[in-house]
Amino acid sequence: MSNPANPQEAKSIYEFSAKDLKGETVSLEKYKGHVCIVVNVASQCGYTKNNYAELVDLFNEYGESKGLRILAFPCNQFAGEEPGSSEEICQFVSSKNVKFDVFEKVNVNGKDAHPLWVYLKHKQGGTLGNFIKWNFTKFIVDKEGQPVERHGPSTNPKDLVKSLEKYW
Repeated sequence: MSNPANPQEAKSIYEFSAKDLKGETVSLEKYKGHVCIVVNVASQCGYTKNNYAELVDLFNEYGESKGLRILAFPCNQFAGEEPGSSEEICQFVSSKNVKFDVFEKVNVNGKDAHPLWVYLKHKQGGTLGNFIKWNFTKFIVDKEGQPVERHGPSTNPKDLVKSLEKYW
């Protein structure tokens, strides 16, 4: 599956695909019917420890019971805080007991931004502009594949539970 030529015209996240840490192409259709959190992550950010811990807790608590899916996209565009290779990222997330889906490193801003991120920013623009400001920007996507909320890096993942409950 290829990504839409014009991501801003996509009807849902299900029109996109991304490569996982093993380099395999994953159609985001696999998330149909699930509430998702899509987040750009980094292993060396001030937000890393808390965000990874809380994302793991959310997935452990709501992955089975509510069908929550978390799609983590490593990104090195913010102060070089995700310098690792796919193998190094794999080792890092394993050390954090991550069981949710982690994809290959992508750009979330600029002309080389992954098409999914172009779409997310188009559907849920930022406060100061249509760009991602830092690591751990979180998008909630409903069961129909629609980005319905955007939360900044300083929002703790566990603080998303009330929002998530609206879409389960």
